[in-house]
Amino acid sequence: MLVICDDESDPQGPREITSRPDHVAWIDYMQSSGATLLGGERLRPSGEATSVRARDGEVLISDGPYVEAKEQIGGFALIDCANLDQAIEVAARHPFAAHGVIEIRPVWAG
Repeated sequence: MLVICDDESDPQGPREITSRPDHVAWIDYMQSSGATLLGGERLRPSGEATSVRARDGEVLISDGPYVEAKEQIGGFALIDCANLDQAIEVAARHPFAAHGVIEIRPVWAG
């Protein structure tokens, strides 16, 4: 999974992002590289998040993100790649890698 972290000040929603030329080029690259995009979504801003903790039988709920930081998780892309090297190449070509951070996280396979 590619965890996409970026500055939340970019107000573009999913429709605007998926129509951007750099994003279209990334999708085209994915198709030509043999990697597969299994799914993904842009997340709403962290200010709309609700954090839930359960401690000693008590549920604690707070508004907003768990951590205050300039870069927040803004979305994810679930990809299927041959190996870590291919996942790194795919992540490096993601448009948000140019100004944010793309974290690669393996998914537990059952």
